[in-house]
Amino acid sequence: MDLFDQLEEWPRLLLPHDGCVEYHGVIMSIQDADYFYQALFNHIEWKNDEAVIFGKRIITKRKVAWYGERPFNYTYSNTTKTALPWTKELMALKAMAEAQSGETYNSCLLNLYHDGSEGMAWHSDGEKDLKTNGAIASISLGAERKFAFKHKQTKEVVSKVLDHGSLLVMKGITQTHWLHRLPPTKVFHGPRVNLTFRTIVTPLD
Repeated sequence: MDLFDQLEEWPRLLLPHDGCVEYHGVIMSIQDADYFYQALFNHIEWKNDEAVIFGKRIITKRKVAWYGERPFNYTYSNTTKTALPWTKELMALKAMAEAQSGETYNSCLLNLYHDGSEGMAWHSDGEKDLKTNGAIASISLGAERKFAFKHKQTKEVVSKVLDHGSLLVMKGITQTHWLHRLPPTKVFHGPRVNLTFRTIVTPLD
């Protein structure tokens, strides 16, 4: 984070229209960011992600984990995960995300990218389990990576490099009108842990 970052107003609005994405910049000290990165990297119950595409089961190099305040089921890419109970580190990071964003969350999908060759293809988070137009708070730990948005109609693209210890919040009608992805890169090296805090809605709510 340079001098100009320190002088600018936060959060920054990244999208020109049809949605709201706020980049809050780095929201914790470098010592805290390093601590959370190491704790999550070493102690989260990581598993290789799975997807069923055209009837074929694909196993990714990228690893994922699903946690929540209840054993929520979350279905995407034709696979279903059941949430594990919060850890103390996830509770602390959730509190940070809620304080910064003014939103509340009851679950978290984590991704572990081992190096720059691993990424995520264009998609939007519109699964039926999620609160409609609910906020998704994304905390980045580890290697910096570029994150991109593409408008579904106009195809315009907006990109931002996400810093170690930073927060990005997607909300409103963003998922309806924009795709997002984490493109592979040869520029940024090292592992990255990404947490996306979400709100699951169940028939009990």
